[in-house]
Amino acid sequence: MLKVGIVGLPNVGKSTLFNALVANAQAQAANFPFCTIEPNVGTVSVPDDRLKLLGSLSVSKELIPTRIEFVDIAGLVAGASQGEGLGNKFLSNIREVDAIVHVVRCFEDENVIHVSGSVDPIRDIEIINLELGLSDLSQIEKRRERLKKQLRTNKESQIEDKVLEKIYDEIEKGGAARNVPFSEEEVKLVKSMGLLTSKPIIFACNLSEDDLSLGNSFSEKVSFLASKENAQSVKISAQVEAELIDLGVQERLDYLNGLGVDQGGLQSLIKASYEILGLRTYFTTGEKETKAWTIHVGMTAPQAAGVIHTDFERGFIRAQTIHYKKLLEAGSLVEAKNRGWIRSEGKEYVVKEGDVMEFLFNV
Repeated sequence: MLKVGIVGLPNVGKSTLFNALVANAQAQAANFPFCTIEPNVGTVSVPDDRLKLLGSLSVSKELIPTRIEFVDIAGLVAGASQGEGLGNKFLSNIREVDAIVHVVRCFEDENVIHVSGSVDPIRDIEIINLELGLSDLSQIEKRRERLKKQLRTNKESQIEDKVLEKIYDEIEKGGAARNVPFSEEEVKLVKSMGLLTSKPIIFACNLSEDDLSLGNSFSEKVSFLASKENAQSVKISAQVEAELIDLGVQERLDYLNGLGVDQGGLQSLIKASYEILGLRTYFTTGEKETKAWTIHVGMTAPQAAGVIHTDFERGFIRAQTIHYKKLLEAGSLVEAKNRGWIRSEGKEYVVKEGDVMEFLFNV
């Protein structure tokens, strides 16, 4: 399951957003720092209209969407990497996630205290980036110290040390590990270290209801920064998300349309998460169930089968494949077969977004 950590300075709207995204979560959203001490965790279904359409076509008894786990990580402050606030604990929680959603305050409200005294999203981002970078530098220093004894005789240690040196130099210049180009072998090495600045990042500009559609000068600065940092930015309003919780489907759409937007923050964050992590969705469908599966871009048919069960990948023979739009156009699997639209794909086939698949395999 995809795991996304929600981070930010205290009082930027993190927990309000988390509560809204995970309606049954019990995270507090009080107007004081460190109201979230333990990371709150909640899972949400990934909204996907295609699932319902395919389920209707197959008269499926059950629809099973993919899910994302959101982790609300308590607010970081300057000095977190040296243990300020509850820094070390918070930073260790971030190491466990696949991607980071950095909530940045982009609204003025004299009734909501800002930990730094004023609203300045770029300064806030720099505070968090600095703490993540300092934590990584400390980790790299310790690792390189342990490698010293092996450098003369062990080639793998020499390779690792050079990679760590590249990352160290980039972070010292104010950059991040994710901005350093790596070979496939080096990527595995870096991933195993769980460096904080190697995590893909999405800046969530927390705006007022009035600014949600077009943004404001604060969110424009964040968007420009994200484009330079190989990151993404989305416009959200934690307060609007909280308002949506008690509304029905049509009421939600009407409310959002009235604000000049066509989707809520959950959809925006999921879309950005899938893009920045290079994820795709394929489907299996039948009378028992229609299910969405998450895979990485470039996965072959056997690898996609392995997401269901490792035996499927090991014993893979071929995949019966059709794009969901073609299947809906046919009206049924039987008619799609009659029209010759279902293809038989082998081990080299790269699965496409929206493919509907049935795997044939040896046990």
